[in-house]
Amino acid sequence: MNDNTIFEYDVLIREAHLDSFGHVNNAAYVQIYEEARWDFITRNGFGLDYIQKHQVGPVILDLKVRFKRELKNREAIRITSKTIEVVNTKIMVLEQIMYKSDGKVASDAVFTVGFFDMRARKLIEAQPEWLRACGIK
Repeated sequence: MNDNTIFEYDVLIREAHLDSFGHVNNAAYVQIYEEARWDFITRNGFGLDYIQKHQVGPVILDLKVRFKRELKNREAIRITSKTIEVVNTKIMVLEQIMYKSDGKVASDAVFTVGFFDMRARKLIEAQPEWLRACGIK
């Protein structure tokens, strides 16, 4: 187990997240996980402004999402995010977990993330700023 930073993000489930069954739509889970990722990288100096200025940033290469417990309208949840593996200088693995207010896991996800140069259109070595933004120690 590594000692990388665990980031937390609180969300209130809203009507726009729901499907016709009245629980969170599967695509909304991925969107909410993305909101949590943007939150921690932005708070750590690697937000959209930085990415657009320098033309480098994260891209999702692979994802696995598991749905464990139903989430309903107006339910408060917490998402934790943590880098669990640095595969090589270009790729890392990020784990995100959604917790219900009772502490039970509603969903978990593993994202393989690459560091991308938008001008060259290819993966490049991760910059120290990016590693810090992801809580890698």
